[in-house]
Amino acid sequence: MAKSKTRKKAVYTPPVRAEKAAVSPRWLVPVMLAVWLIGLGWISTYYVAASTGSNVPLISDLGNWNLGIGFALIIVGVVLSTKWR
Repeated sequence: MAKSKTRKKAVYTPPVRAEKAAVSPRWLVPVMLAVWLIGLGWISTYYVAASTGSNVPLISDLGNWNLGIGFALIIVGVVLSTKWR
């Protein structure tokens, strides 16, 4: 039986990394955590104020818009977390 010709494979050389690894700015993590906590605090304050019937100056005036504000702050925190390296 005839032998098949063997192919010569080129040796794999990984590409050279020209760029330095990106580092996130120092302010990113504290701002991200602060925005998450403020959003969570905003929603919880709204629920506590609504359930007890107390009158919190800004929160009582906004009504159900407080949920939108709180969730928007939490979403901003999630968007900032995608920039973290």
